[in-house]
Amino acid sequence: MPYRRHEHHISLTVRLTPNGSRDAIDGVETDAAGERHLKARVRAAPEKGLANKALIALVAKSAGVAKSNVSILSGDTQRKKILRIEGDPEDIVQRLGL
Repeated sequence: MPYRRHEHHISLTVRLTPNGSRDAIDGVETDAAGERHLKARVRAAPEKGLANKALIALVAKSAGVAKSNVSILSGDTQRKKILRIEGDPEDIVQRLGL
């Protein structure tokens, strides 16, 4: 699973591809180490936090929560990030199709 459920939020591992042709979530993938993550791509460039802001907006819209409910816990400048999404864990997991 690319996420961990908590009482009022989930922690979600995401692999972000910036400079994509569109903003999209491309499903769950397993890397060479056997770890699972959500694949996401955004049109924004990876400079000045633009790609991270686009990722937060994309995930918030897909999860049905406000952008203020999504934050980056780790991986600010890396492709692999851990996001914290506030809200009902069951609802978030269902909306993201995890």
